Amino acid sequence: MLLLALCAASAVQAAGTAAGTNIQSAAQVSYSFGGTSQTATSNTVTVTVVEILDAVVTVAGNASVAPGDTQQELVFTVTNTGNGTEAFHLAALSAGLTGDQFDPVLATNPLWFDTDNSNDLSAADTIYVPGSNDPVLAADASVRVILVNDIPASAADGQRGRSQLTATSRTGAGAPGTLFAGQGDGGLDALAGTSGGSAAQVGEYIVAGLQLAAVKSQVVVDPFGGARVVPGARINYQVVVTTTGSGLAAGAVFSDAIPANTTYVAGTLRLNGTPLSDDADGDAGELVATAAPQVRIQLGDLTAASAPQTLEFAVTIN
Repeated sequence: MLLLALCAASAVQAAGTAAGTNIQSAAQVSYSFGGTSQTATSNTVTVTVVEILDAVVTVAGNASVAPGDTQQELVFTVTNTGNGTEAFHLAALSAGLTGDQFDPVLATNPLWFDTDNSNDLSAADTIYVPGSNDPVLAADASVRVILVNDIPASAADGQRGRSQLTATSRTGAGAPGTLFAGQGDGGLDALAGTSGGSAAQVGEYIVAGLQLAAVKSQVVVDPFGGARVVPGARINYQVVVTTTGSGLAAGAVFSDAIPANTTYVAGTLRLNGTPLSDDADGDAGELVATAAPQVRIQLGDLTAASAPQTLEFAVTIN
């Protein structure tokens, strides 16, 4: 089944109490002397939490490509799971990885920050220059990174090519527990955490004779007859799904999250101009009314002979 969707990465928690936090403790002894209650208080002992160097790298999913494609993207997220603010060096690798059938070719500029949060490479994105703009992340903070490769013309249908993103703490990396004396936040000691201060993740390019593409557009209509983005304005969304190549995309499902700060307009879901109900009933569409609502339409089996599938729905701005 092919699912067309954008999904948020699951939360990754940092390693406990923030670096630099003082943990203080003092004891008391209460007693009675001569009929009077007395209290003796000990001295206060203090320890300071040192910095843990840890990271996690995740990939949004595999990319479907064709032989000879250029500028093909994999979207990664780098999260600082340590307990202090840390800069990370990023590195891309596409040659010599095991478990694949061809080597993608790194683009001239292979790594970009997804500056506009679009989940793809666009003009607003920022090129990564090692040592110049290494991402500096607070504990729990993340950065989305786009890794770009070209696909060899010799790659065959069904083959997989792997590409890896590695994020390494600039303070240092080593076996868990490795000490970096005085090199942590504010001159504290730093220790390599469970990741050793370096994390890597692999994404895959899958050569497919069949590819689906989705193009989304929007039209804003405000309550005053204009196109201003104001509370109460309606946003009409349209997504066109096309199929190219050879083969069968079995059980394709379209899904689209209702954006934050908007409300779905009941009864606006359509497939190729035909209205669909919002309920999970006999037709192909439904509004999935969960904590994170989304519209979903069953597209069925698609081939290159299938006509473009046009999907529509609307929301209002809260």
